[in-house]
Amino acid sequence: MNSIHSYFPIKPILLALLRNKTGPLLVALQIALSLAILSNAIYLVNQRLTMAARPSGIAQEQDVFYLHISNQRAAGHEEQLAMQKREEQVMRAVPGVLGVARTNSMPMSQSGSTTNVASQRDGPATEGSAAMYVSPGSLIQVLGLRLTEGRDFSAQDVVELDQNAASDLPPAVIITQAMGKLLFPDASAYLGKEFFFGRGPGANSVRIIGVVETMQTSSAMEGVAGEISALIPVRLSNDAYSGYVLRAAPGQRDRVMQQVEQALRKDSVTPLNIRQRTADAMREGRYRHAKGLSWMLLAVSGLLILVTASGIVGMCSLVVNQRKRQIGVRRALGATRLHILLHFLTENALISLLGAGMGCVLALALNQFLVRQLEIAQLPLMYLGLSVAVFLILGICAAWAPAWRAAGIAPATATRSV
Repeated sequence: MNSIHSYFPIKPILLALLRNKTGPLLVALQIALSLAILSNAIYLVNQRLTMAARPSGIAQEQDVFYLHISNQRAAGHEEQLAMQKREEQVMRAVPGVLGVARTNSMPMSQSGSTTNVASQRDGPATEGSAAMYVSPGSLIQVLGLRLTEGRDFSAQDVVELDQNAASDLPPAVIITQAMGKLLFPDASAYLGKEFFFGRGPGANSVRIIGVVETMQTSSAMEGVAGEISALIPVRLSNDAYSGYVLRAAPGQRDRVMQQVEQALRKDSVTPLNIRQRTADAMREGRYRHAKGLSWMLLAVSGLLILVTASGIVGMCSLVVNQRKRQIGVRRALGATRLHILLHFLTENALISLLGAGMGCVLALALNQFLVRQLEIAQLPLMYLGLSVAVFLILGICAAWAPAWRAAGIAPATATRSV
């Protein structure tokens, strides 16, 4: 009865590799380099795609769009406010419009305002940068934000201001949970807490009347910084950058967008410059580079796998041709096809294991470089384990055809070929 050692002769295989170590060593180095790049590339791809798919806070993004109006008519503070209210009234009258709110920015729009916020006016404080969403309407209702504490703004909370005049901000604000954790890291609830826009004597004191679960900033930065936002109940005049966010009935967004523009042009006595953009387009624009990088890394990873597989096939084929006489001798001495097949597969598995071991070291070193340069998290060991498994399977599959050819060599043929 054949022993396991006869099928997996590890010692003879190691001796054979040591006698002809240049080719196997080059393949092992190729595997190591490919594994180091692949594990980090897949990790980066997963991070980028996860970031691109994270919730913005907007419910049913496919039904939401943003509209900006540039009216050529000059007007004063009161007339501008009246024009805004009239435009909202016209848009609400369009069939299929479920909500309208004026706002200076939108999540993921890559255009908006930020300001410094702090837990104290003076002295030691936790502070950071927050996106400012200035709106006299209910962004919570129009965007479908999830309120976790407190209440939405009421009409009494809204303040009408001229942007060109110096005025304090209204005392009531709504913040995101991420902003609450930033300002009050030890608190579990943020309702009623006071914080400041700015620092020092000129800082504006405000109080939290509501907390929403998530609302990404206009830049939608990576990590928690992309969710630190504050809603401020203000209607501004002399604000050329604000527009309107609208929610359409499900499945009717495109029709509503056309009819809203038509209604506004019909109602205006002067020409209007109207620009519209969907929330879907904002997400696509914000994460276009992240998705492009992901596809590029996947393409590079696929190419590395093909090149590595080609190297393994080439090396194994060369070894088979060089060892025809030895194969013939073993077959003549009673070795079966299975013995020969397993010999070459085991030899290649050992080379792959050596390459995978070196690759793990290289992968961790490369990850440390990326952590310092790109400020990403450390590579989880799971990615190393999966990469090792991929290259072990790849090595066996790539070596199968040459090993099968070796197993098919007849003793007489092998002897005549020498």
